[in-house]
Amino acid sequence: MAGNPSLAHFKIPVTENEPMYAYAKGSEQRAKLKAALEEMIAAGPQEVPVVINGEKILTGSTAQQLNPSKHASVVCNYHQADATLTQKAIDGAMAAQARWEALPFNERIAVFLKAADLLSQKYRYKVMAATMLGQGKNIWQAEIDAAAELCDFWRFNCKYAEEIYQQQPPKNAPGNWNRVEYRALDGFVLAVSPFNFTAIGGNLPSAPAVMGNVCLWKPSPSAVYSNYLVYEILVEAGLPPGVIQFVPGDAEEVCGTAIASPQFASLHFTGSTKVFRSLWCEIGKNIAKYQAYPRLVGETGGKNFHMLHPDLDAAAVKHAALQTIRAAFEFQGQKCSACSRVYVPKSLEATFKKEIVDAHAKISQGPVWEFNHFNGPVINKFAFDKIKSYIDHAAQDPKCNIIAGGKYDDSVGYYIQPTIIETTDKAAKTLVEEIFGPVVTIYTYEDSKFDETCELIGNSTEYALTGAYFATNREHIVHGTNLLRKHAGNFYVNDKCTGAVVGQQPFGGGKGSGTNDKAGSWTLLLRFINMRTIKENFVPIEDFAYPSNLV
Repeated sequence: MAGNPSLAHFKIPVTENEPMYAYAKGSEQRAKLKAALEEMIAAGPQEVPVVINGEKILTGSTAQQLNPSKHASVVCNYHQADATLTQKAIDGAMAAQARWEALPFNERIAVFLKAADLLSQKYRYKVMAATMLGQGKNIWQAEIDAAAELCDFWRFNCKYAEEIYQQQPPKNAPGNWNRVEYRALDGFVLAVSPFNFTAIGGNLPSAPAVMGNVCLWKPSPSAVYSNYLVYEILVEAGLPPGVIQFVPGDAEEVCGTAIASPQFASLHFTGSTKVFRSLWCEIGKNIAKYQAYPRLVGETGGKNFHMLHPDLDAAAVKHAALQTIRAAFEFQGQKCSACSRVYVPKSLEATFKKEIVDAHAKISQGPVWEFNHFNGPVINKFAFDKIKSYIDHAAQDPKCNIIAGGKYDDSVGYYIQPTIIETTDKAAKTLVEEIFGPVVTIYTYEDSKFDETCELIGNSTEYALTGAYFATNREHIVHGTNLLRKHAGNFYVNDKCTGAVVGQQPFGGGKGSGTNDKAGSWTLLLRFINMRTIKENFVPIEDFAYPSNLV
């Protein structure tokens, strides 16, 4: 039977980063976003189903996603999948796999290119509104995430896939043709996504699907609504039923059922180091039952640093302080890349502290629908209590001093004031443990101990996700960069340690921060393919013996 005709080598449109709007006062973009927010608030709680094989299933077992700016308000009631439905999702995904993988490459990636355009134009403000109300992001944080970054993931993944497919053996012996094909994994991918980035929610199932895989997508309970809208965009863009199964539900039940399946082929995960390690251990226990060795891809925690060199002048110190405000407190410090520790030389201590405290005084905090606020709420009660405990600990620690912030209030929303702590203890709790909230700790080192302090940065935590180094002299920049090489997968010079852009700074870290497969680059997609080498001979042989056998 004839297959799909291949009548041309198609080229995808030129891939560029999605333009970002400023949402200035009086702008058309601000007006449209404000209308989307007001419409969503007026509509009240949304109902989100489980979606398996294109069927929207109302299980009756529901949970709520609350609005962290006003936790008496419900963003959505979402239905939860149990073990039986999870197995149904697995079966449906496996049934869809052959058809999806066999779809011509240009037809497959057209789904994601169309999804990007739908998000960019038709659904930009709706998805942003859901991200703001459901995940506590202000306008800019929602724009760079739910609009720009997700569009970038979808478009650049298609570009990277095209480049991978073009990689073929450079040599062919006379009478032979060598080629390589990149097929999907043997089984399904389990995508477990976090609350803090709508874009990551969309990328975790989409990246494997671009390469012909089928996926189960378990979204975070605190990001269900925005993630469901993303799933609906993919469906509107032409994603066939069963390719991505949308299965919100209890993490242990959904993930436990998935990783117990012999057809489990890969985990694509973003979340806590503790959970990732737990899943890895369970997968290891099941290794004998799998039909292939699973690919485990994870981006987890971080204890990210800013390091200042003594050669900075006053203007450069101010720059470092302002970049620290952004890196530590944007989105309330709930980025895996957020800065939570700063190392300042003794000679610059007074200047840096004055600059950062002065900037801190200008920060306002409030609900996301009040556009003037730099800061909003943290995501939920669990996060509020955890972050609060670190602030309380610092307040009681004689080696720590809270120099700005330190207050919190969860009476209406989960609000924690951005907090700056200084410590004389290089092993202080807030200096070495991941907090995942708006708390940054400053440690002052002797100017003569720069090299020793660089070593301390790497040895005092288990993480190696992001870091930033501020210096002026080029020799100092090179020296510090070399010393800090193994301490961050994403390293920034004279810039903040957050804000990686798809196509510009591939993102990921090593050690306890993950597998460093670099989201936003071609290397990530390699984790979701099986290569097959094909050698075709064109000329028949006339004898089995080689010339060396002749006498």
